[in-house]
Parts: sequence; structure tokens; C-alpha cells
Amino acid sequence: MPAEKLILVTGATGYVGGRLLPLLMEDGWRVRCLARQPERLSARVPAGVQVVPGDVLDAASLSPALQSVEAAYYLVHSMGATGDFADRDRLAADNFAAAACTAGVRRIVFLGGLGEDEAELSAHLRSRHEVGERLRAHSVPVIELRASIIIGSGSLSFEMIRALVERLPVMVTPRWVQVSAQPIAIGDVLDYLRAALTVDTGNHSLTVEIGGPDQVSYGELMHEYARQRGLRRWMIPVPLLTPHLSSLWLGLVTPLYARVGRKLIDSLRHPTVVQNDAAKRLFSIRPIGVREAIASALRNEDASFAETRWSDALSAAGEPRQWGGVRFGNRLVDSRTTPVAATPSAVFAAVERIGGATGWYYANWLWTLRGWLDLLLGGVGMRRGRRDPQRVLQGDTLDCWRVESIEPGKRLHLAAEMKLPGRAWLEFEVQPLEGGSRLRQTATFDPRGLWGLFYWYSVWLLHQFVFAGMLRGIARAAEKSVQRTSLHGNDDHTG
Repeated sequence: MPAEKLILVTGATGYVGGRLLPLLMEDGWRVRCLARQPERLSARVPAGVQVVPGDVLDAASLSPALQSVEAAYYLVHSMGATGDFADRDRLAADNFAAAACTAGVRRIVFLGGLGEDEAELSAHLRSRHEVGERLRAHSVPVIELRASIIIGSGSLSFEMIRALVERLPVMVTPRWVQVSAQPIAIGDVLDYLRAALTVDTGNHSLTVEIGGPDQVSYGELMHEYARQRGLRRWMIPVPLLTPHLSSLWLGLVTPLYARVGRKLIDSLRHPTVVQNDAAKRLFSIRPIGVREAIASALRNEDASFAETRWSDALSAAGEPRQWGGVRFGNRLVDSRTTPVAATPSAVFAAVERIGGATGWYYANWLWTLRGWLDLLLGGVGMRRGRRDPQRVLQGDTLDCWRVESIEPGKRLHLAAEMKLPGRAWLEFEVQPLEGGSRLRQTATFDPRGLWGLFYWYSVWLLHQFVFAGMLRGIARAAEKSVQRTSLHGNDDHTG
């Protein structure tokens, strides 16, 4: 398949799709993304990627998106949705396969789940297999890659393992913790997905089981994670702990949504190991082992956390969500959005003025008090101000924060330098919206031990006022600046 051909990616807001996009661009492909909310995705994709509106549940919306497409990645699922996710997944697959057939698409690449076809297969794994069957029911050849646990910072399974091990010195473990799996590193999954575009299939559909070289259980993965983090953990088996009780337990200590947790736990009672050698015969990829995969995830966790997370997927969230103290892996997140009746440039200009003489747009006396407390603890306090009242550069100080990165007009990422039982970041993202902009403000805290968790939850209620007020204050400042500009413009015109 020549590299100038057009490739469509569905699920680009998700964990795998978001990481696949830049790699496809590096490989020289022309890339188009299907998105229910194009304005939300446009600001996040690499330059040159087309973003078109469409919804796999709306058959009529797919034809324009598939026009002139040579191959398509199907990376969507409804596991995080309310209602019957299996029905939604079947409808979506039927719609997409039919539209791809009509458009003359030459190949569909689908990422499914490992697990033997059996009568008592969990609803989640059965749905994954049914999606592959529905895609293959039409004339377009399908390459279905079936994977078990994906190890990578930000992946659903890895974040569950990390949260359990980091937070629980002693774990009561149900039977599913001992079930065999064949984990694979996210980098190897991406390599298989990229290679699937050009592998010779003889114009037939293929199901390829992919996995790393090690067959291990979730329990062994948790022990290996603990070993690499230098943690001592004890596991007490309780075979009578049901999947339902396990999901409730996980909801207390891990970042899983409750409904996703129940579906995932139900799937963990089935072995997910590679049963054939198709991957070795068709691909030259040799996946890394569990130890190296976990080490890689831990090394790259900061960059990976900022890059993509399983919870970013709109299939799991629907409309843009507000996250108040939600856990992602070992990190705690307070993220909220607001529409702003101002251009993205005006909104970002207000964001750039934060700190120093401008203040923090809400409850500045609380920020001042926090600065004095920090000074008493030997920290930097709020005295440093800022270099320039209007513009910031990477490395600049903003009171007790430092600019870690900036994408002019789009994103400002700050790292905290005050005394804390952990690490903290504050991020602002501006996205274009019809009639204005959308501003997202995200506070992230990586707690150090139980004291770090206690600190976060002890100030949680205060954060609800301060973070919400700060977001509203930035929005009002941007809107007022637009109004002033408009009035001055009218005065000039009248004069």
C-alpha cells in the first residue's frame, strides 16, 4: 500500500488511537480522523491530520469520512457507556463495515481482545469478538489483532495494577488475580497496528493473536511492579470474593469507573493467552517481556500521562466531563471545562497573564496565605512574581509555579515548586468552539504515600471553590477584554 494513500483512524481520542496518530504521520501516511466532536480533537492532533465529523452509531455520517480512504483503523468501543454496550458495539460495527464496503476501502484493522471463543465468555470479551465478526461480515478484508493486558502508563489495566500496589500494603485478592494472561507493551501493540497496514494477507481477513513472551497472572504483575518500585506488598487470597464485590472494591482504591470496572473484572476470570503462531509467521515484531515493559512504563510515565489516557476516550465519557478528585493511576486529578464567549487567542492571553500582579483570578487572599505557609515550611512562597506581565516562556516562574511547557495559543503547563507531600501540576488548554472557545483547567497531584493522599482529600472541598472560581475568573477576564476591544473599535470608527 503506497504511503500517499489516505488512512482513517477511529477512536483517536482514546489511549491507543491517540498514540498511533503521530506514528502514522512519521511513517509518511496521509491521516484522517473520525470524531463526534471535531473541535475537541483538532487542537490535539499532529499538524497535517484531517479531522472530520462522524459517529459510528450514525450510519449516514460515515460516507463522507470514508471517501477516498484506502484503509481504516477501528479502535472504538462502548464499554464505558451506559445501557447495553454490546448492542451499541454491534450497531457501530455494522454501520462502519457497510459504509467502508460502499466507499471501496481496501482494509480494516481492528484491535480486539484475547480469549477463547466459549459459551461462558464474559460480556466484554464476547462483544469484542462479535465486533470482529460483524466487521468481517462485509466484503472488506479485516485484520483483527487480539491482545491481552496492555502495559503502558495510562492504559486501563496498568493503571489498575499501579493504583492497587501503590495504595495497599496488604491486598485481599480474589480468584481472578491468579488467572493467566499474556501481557504486551503498548509500544509493541503500536508496532503491530502500523505493520498491519502493509502485511500481505492475500486479500483475506485474518485474526492474529498478539502478546509478549511471558505468560503471567495479575498477581505476578503486581509483584513485579512492587519489586521495581521497591515496595513490599502482601496478598491474601480470598476465593469467595465475587466479580461484583471485586468491582466495588476496585472502585474504592483504583481509577476505574464503576461500570467499566465491573465489565473488566468479569473478563479477568478467563485466561487470555496466545494460542497460535500467526503473529510470528506474519510479522517480524518480537515483543519485549513483562519486566522490560513495566520498566519502560515507569520511565516514561510523566510524558505518557500528558500524552494519552484510557479515560480520554469519548466512548467512555460522552460529553466533556468535569473530574473532581478523580484518580488516574497513582495521580489525582481535578479537571473542569467552561465555554467562553471569546476567541481562543483572547482566552489564552488571559491564561498567560495569570500570577504576579494579575493574581490567580479568584480568592487571591487564599493564595497569599498558602504562600506564607509555604515560606514557613522553607518553600518559595508567592514572592517571586513573574518576569513579564503579559507573556510567559518555558522555564519562567509564576509565583510558586514554573512554566514546564507552553504551546502558544493552546496550552500552558505549570509545575508546582511549593512544599508538598508529592508533585503537582496545573494545566490550561484552549480549544476553538463555535461562537467562542472552550477552556479546560486541570490540576494534577501525584501523592507521596498516605500523607500525600491525606493532604489532597483534606483540601478537596477548598479546591472545589478555588479551582472553579479560577476557571470562571479567567473566562470573565477573556470576555471583558473582547468587550473592551469591541468598544474601542466602535469609538475609533465613530471618531
